[in-house]
Amino acid sequence: MSVSEREKHTMIGDRLRDLREAKHLSQGDIEKRAGLRRCYVSRVENGHTVPAIKTLEKWAQALEVALYQFFYDGDKPQQVPTVLRTSKQKHIDDWASRGKGLRMFTKIRRALSRMSARDRSVLLHTARIMSHKSRGA
Repeated sequence: MSVSEREKHTMIGDRLRDLREAKHLSQGDIEKRAGLRRCYVSRVENGHTVPAIKTLEKWAQALEVALYQFFYDGDKPQQVPTVLRTSKQKHIDDWASRGKGLRMFTKIRRALSRMSARDRSVLLHTARIMSHKSRGA
């Protein structure tokens, strides 16, 4: 495994550990809540392996956090520029224009801006696959 791959593995592991510890949970608690073996939780947190998206979804449920929080790092979300709308668009309820949707969209934008082009490509490819599967195709 190359140094850069090892760093990527360690980054996700560190983030998962930080979130778990912030919730005052042990690796055993994650084992019980997510159905993941404690030794696997340890391997992920120590950068020896990277979990699949399905596993990250279980982990997010166990930690009671949104999945995007595994990839978001920052104190303040960036300001989202106001989008100009035509008169026909004013009646559309845009999920990313206010409230929780706006906050989530801002966090996603910030996380994507920090990623390398290659990592962004991998993430978007994974999202396409997940979207395709969720439509029952």
